[in-house]
Amino acid sequence: MNREIYENPLISRYASEEMLKNFSDQKKFSLWRKLWVSLAESEKELGLKITDEQIEELKKYQNDINYEVAEKFEKEVRHDVMAHVKAYGEQAKSAAGIIHLGATSCFVTDNAEIIVIKDALDIVLKKLINVVNNLKIFALKYKNLPTLGYTHCQPAQLTTVGKRACLWIQDLLTDIENLEFLIDSVKLRGVKGTTGTQASFLQLFDGDDEKVKLLEQKVINKMGYSKVFAVTGQTYPRKFDYSVLSVLSQIAQSAYKFANDIRLLQSMKEIEEPFEKSQIGSSAMAYKRNPMRSERLCALARFVITTPLNTAITSSTQWFERTLDDSANKRIVIAQSFLAIDGILKLYMNISENLVVYDKIIEKHVKSELPFMATENIIMECVKAGGDRQEIHEEIRKISMLAGGNVKVYGGENNTIELIKENTKFSSISDKLDDILKPEKYVGRAPRQVDEFIVQCVEPVIQKYNDFIGLKSDINI
Repeated sequence: MNREIYENPLISRYASEEMLKNFSDQKKFSLWRKLWVSLAESEKELGLKITDEQIEELKKYQNDINYEVAEKFEKEVRHDVMAHVKAYGEQAKSAAGIIHLGATSCFVTDNAEIIVIKDALDIVLKKLINVVNNLKIFALKYKNLPTLGYTHCQPAQLTTVGKRACLWIQDLLTDIENLEFLIDSVKLRGVKGTTGTQASFLQLFDGDDEKVKLLEQKVINKMGYSKVFAVTGQTYPRKFDYSVLSVLSQIAQSAYKFANDIRLLQSMKEIEEPFEKSQIGSSAMAYKRNPMRSERLCALARFVITTPLNTAITSSTQWFERTLDDSANKRIVIAQSFLAIDGILKLYMNISENLVVYDKIIEKHVKSELPFMATENIIMECVKAGGDRQEIHEEIRKISMLAGGNVKVYGGENNTIELIKENTKFSSISDKLDDILKPEKYVGRAPRQVDEFIVQCVEPVIQKYNDFIGLKSDINI
């Protein structure tokens, strides 16, 4: 590592080796060469004068890229694709004259980039499934544990810890649906020529329309694909990039929501992200256990959430059949968005697998608010015992005001129940108060909702991608 120049932290700190390799030069240029091999093979099969020996020599050097030679040529010609054509020809000398035959630069750059994006989407899907599985296990484990629900970040009716986790899963299932749709709709640019008219290939095949169409189908099939954009300019439609980054943005939004909730819960001491034995929470305050993983996740998510705007601008400003102001931009925004979402999902997997729940603190917080929530049930029981509803309601209102003052003004405990026990108007239900105050009576259908949601919505997805389950994610920094 050269300490005197800037190093991209997405590479050095956050993204996985798998995602880094997917966007590597080795993969990109190997795909370029595979595309050139597929093109030459297909052209030979359709009658052009290309020999088996030329094809074999191209295959021999497909992954053996002479980078130094390519860099030397690029300094001369100022064109990356032609530099690699020349470098490939230096190795596969007998085939030098038929490399890139009839093609334009975007034949290799755009088709290869779509393949890299598709493979990156597959990596994202695999990690998303593991996050969902982690949260499924967590939700089932804590489906019955009552906890304060919050609206406006103010205590509201009770829910359960497991039910809240289902809200996180629900967001991710939506993301998986969108991701599946995107993956299923991936098309290659195909073999379209300079402005998308296939004129050069029509000339190569002496005006034979069918051979030109068959050439394109053969090439994309050899690359492992079946679908191709029906029409293009010089490039594949840049709206595809917007669709890709929009899905990544949605995943980042879901992850941010989860991590933000964990940060809040950790401040309440109810649920914590994993904290290593020798981890330091603060350089000044040794006692602190800062939610650094969740904070890092949110930081990366903020970046990914914003990137679709970049591709929207690129898509909307492509002139006619193409302009080159997208090229340098795309080298940055697409790869870095994927590296960032990969870092996010690494963190999400790690946190969701190792969440720490402090049920006694959760119970303490429930008990501090439950007396207020129980007042309606207390009124109903008093009425059933023969009391006057309006009179009981007024007594409860007065007691609630006193108890609220005790908590807020004097910093005391919520003494609603003590005040009720002391009030003779409630003597008819005194023996029922303990039962009325059981937290599980206030969570509604939350536990059953968890079971139903897992069976109906989550398990089908887990089973569909069962081979992905078991992926681990270590956080090194």
